[in-house]
Amino acid sequence: MDFIKPKVLMVEDSAPLSAVYQAYLKHEAIELIAVATGAAAIEQLHSLQPDIMLLDLHLPDMSGLDILRQLKEQGASVSTIVMTANGSVDLAVDAMRLGAHDFIAKPIDADRLRVTLHNTIEYRRLNTLVNRYQHQYPRDRFEGFVGSSLVMQEIYHTIETAAPSRATLFITGESGTGKEVSAEAIHRLSGRQGEFVALNCAAIPKDLMESEIFGHVKGAFTGAVSDRLGAAGRADGGTLFMDEVCEMDLELQSKLLRFLQTGTFQKVGGGQTQRVDVRIVCATNRDPLREVAAGRFREDLYYRLHVIPLHLPPLRERGDDALRIAEKFLRDFSAEENKRFVRFNDLARRQMLSYRWPGNIRELQNAIRQIVVLHDGHEVTPNMLPLTIRDPVSIHPEPAITPQTIAPVGNESAVRPIRPLAEVERQAILDAIEYCDGNIPQASRLLGVSPSTIYRKMQNWQASGLANNKE
Repeated sequence: MDFIKPKVLMVEDSAPLSAVYQAYLKHEAIELIAVATGAAAIEQLHSLQPDIMLLDLHLPDMSGLDILRQLKEQGASVSTIVMTANGSVDLAVDAMRLGAHDFIAKPIDADRLRVTLHNTIEYRRLNTLVNRYQHQYPRDRFEGFVGSSLVMQEIYHTIETAAPSRATLFITGESGTGKEVSAEAIHRLSGRQGEFVALNCAAIPKDLMESEIFGHVKGAFTGAVSDRLGAAGRADGGTLFMDEVCEMDLELQSKLLRFLQTGTFQKVGGGQTQRVDVRIVCATNRDPLREVAAGRFREDLYYRLHVIPLHLPPLRERGDDALRIAEKFLRDFSAEENKRFVRFNDLARRQMLSYRWPGNIRELQNAIRQIVVLHDGHEVTPNMLPLTIRDPVSIHPEPAITPQTIAPVGNESAVRPIRPLAEVERQAILDAIEYCDGNIPQASRLLGVSPSTIYRKMQNWQASGLANNKE
């Protein structure tokens, strides 16, 4: 992508609106082409190969969702900003599921259009840097993280690249995936000299939240026996991390938005306006767009916070990282508890890698702590694993499953080999890739799975020594 003049395709069937939007963007450093139909858009997507597309979902010849489906099937790299009528947030959510990067509700003002476009350009710039470096500097540890999977290399580089800027980061991911670890890493790498202040919006009563963020003066409410400096004041010159930000009350969301826009606030019960220099990092384990659609989270606040998105993958999607993290916890906890553990035996390793870890790293940490406290020995064996993790076969042993042959009923002479399902799946994927001359997106369409599924499985095969060898 040319970062000086990115190519932008606008797909808007209303000629007056298209002219207005083009006027909004006429001074931007972009190459802008406007079309009015889905067919024209598809043609330009192939010939122009734009970096960004502004897409109206209601077109005269097709739905914008159909265009998104085609882009998703083709694995196209264009970043799409959906333009949709006010009240059609559910449709915009569907568009995001199909790969749209962002959406704007009509009527669209000039500032909103330009800010959203700038955010998307910045996102693509950072993503390009990540892709450029992810294979050059593989790391198995980074600023509190442990793991060398490809998806974590991307996380490391995004944090490293975004940290020195003043841009707000919006971290999403399941509980226990390391959102606060990410925020602390961003602060450490930012060069900011002030404090890192963490605030859990779900753990503080609604009536006290404003005071927690902005502080209060003596006598502001019952129990306010002295002046109190809030999180925003303590984080002056540093970073304010707002965890579970989607839990915040709507009334307070408007005050937070004003703070983000002006950099100023007033303490509860106070009349003096204070100005601070605070870098905001926020996080949630919810889908923020669903919260916007449900009316529980302000759309304008979402756009103010959602400048650089950072999604942390669940542990089950990180390949062998679960075992690397477990080994670190085992060493650390064994040292703390004066135990002799140094490793997991092979069967315990396999069981831990096959477990899905719904509680992610927090669950893994608790599991290893339990093992170390309740047992001792040179290596961890399957019977030491918590009951929720143990494979039932290890509790009630059955004969090992090996390739067998069976004879169909009525035909004793014909026998067919029975192979493990994972082996059959791998063979089918490799055959499809070979049939498509190495084109993995095309192979994924034939198999009815996403390209990312194939890439993840290939990475796991490589880690286990199977690589791409066919049977």
